[in-house]
Amino acid sequence: MPNIKSAKKRVKVNKVKALANKSRNSELKTAIKKATIACETNADNKVEAVTYAIKRVDQACSKNLMHKNKAARKKSQLAKMLNA
Repeated sequence: MPNIKSAKKRVKVNKVKALANKSRNSELKTAIKKATIACETNADNKVEAVTYAIKRVDQACSKNLMHKNKAARKKSQLAKMLNA
């Protein structure tokens, strides 16, 4: 356990941010998985699922959970899946 006041605060802040990042990452992965399944099974809601997944990818990129090139690659893969 740190002794310095600012270090103690960093521990608390890092814990809160880690929880938020874990939640966002989990939601992102779920959205991508649902979009993938919807495209593979040719479901009626595949357009909505892909649109939602792309939105989540953009949000993850803006929150620095994902690198911008990885985000662009994921969006491209989702669009390619939708159009196939």
